[in-house]
Amino acid sequence: MPRTSSRDASVAKVAADMLTRPRFTALPPLSLYIHVPWCVRKCPYCDFNSHTAPEALPEARYVDALIADLESSLPSIWGRKVHTVFIGGGTPSLLSADAIDRLLSAVRARVMLAPDAEVTLEANPGTFERERFAGFFAAGVNRLSLGIQSFDDRFLKALGRVHDVVEAQRAAEAALMIFGNVNLDLMFALPGQSVEDARNDASAAVAFAAPHLSFYQLTLEPNTLFHQHPPPLPDEDAAADIEDAVLHMLAQAGYVHYETSAHAKSVRECRHNLNYWRFGDYVGIGAGAHSKLSFPDRIVRELRWKQPRQYLDQLHAGSPLQEQFEVSSRDLSFEFMLNALRLTEGVPTALFAERTGMPLSIAAASIAEATRKGLLEPDPLVLRPTALGRRFLNDLQQLFLPDRAIP
Repeated sequence: MPRTSSRDASVAKVAADMLTRPRFTALPPLSLYIHVPWCVRKCPYCDFNSHTAPEALPEARYVDALIADLESSLPSIWGRKVHTVFIGGGTPSLLSADAIDRLLSAVRARVMLAPDAEVTLEANPGTFERERFAGFFAAGVNRLSLGIQSFDDRFLKALGRVHDVVEAQRAAEAALMIFGNVNLDLMFALPGQSVEDARNDASAAVAFAAPHLSFYQLTLEPNTLFHQHPPPLPDEDAAADIEDAVLHMLAQAGYVHYETSAHAKSVRECRHNLNYWRFGDYVGIGAGAHSKLSFPDRIVRELRWKQPRQYLDQLHAGSPLQEQFEVSSRDLSFEFMLNALRLTEGVPTALFAERTGMPLSIAAASIAEATRKGLLEPDPLVLRPTALGRRFLNDLQQLFLPDRAIP
């Protein structure tokens, strides 16, 4: 039997590595996410990394930390253009307009921000001040996402919100007047909510003619107060009836249901979130922020320290990352589909290789099974969920878990 030389073994290893590691000819679009972790009060349904704000918010120190965090990330994104910025939370509108101005000025000084970059800031009606909103706009925020949740005081109280309907209406009116490009966040299948109640909420939202509406179903997430003490939610059939009623109303009003929970007027989709769903890259700074960054031969994920005080201390010590790891090739199929299949129109099949650096063949078995079950359209050019696939999205996504995607 012929002997295998060390050179032959080395060549074989390189060949095998080329088949199992991502290879990018061009890197995906890049976004920047900035997390502000404080709220006036923690909502009982919220599982985001948010914390009740201290009496004296450490605003200046936190902005300093965000700037230092961004600087520490520059070697990973050097030379790449940033197309969108999203300041989320928590409640970023707790920060002053001066703080947002200093933050965005620092961003523009350190990265190549696209001239037409979408810059979104999340705000809650409970922190609304017209002068503050105007200050955010002057600082460079050109899109506001307003956490309304409901236009009914009964449900706002049930959700533990700090604002009432009048404050929600005033905030929405001011946001649309100042920014124009506004998203209103609402929830459905609320405690005790009927189909008619949901129609009234949808009707109130549509009346503002905001270019973007988000409707999320209330779910009981682990590590939340609602999970420990569940409120009386509509059952599965009632929740489906509520969702159907809301979707019908929004479609009649001219909103395109382009993603699981997102509805937009023509060309007013959220560009930042579209980059997530199309498996683009993003660098995340701030307490608990996540990053996904592509390099010529790998994709890396990062997680910042979650607790605000710990984040500030660790950043001061020069260690902002709690965790950093390379995404395995076995996980790439699931991660891509977890995002892309949320889009109503799906994505071109060619985008899989472009964004994962791997051939679509690694997901062939799962695609065939999803198509056979009627969850995925049998179109060789597009990865698009069927109406059934959209209704049972979790079942569709689970078909691409690593042990299924690569037998």
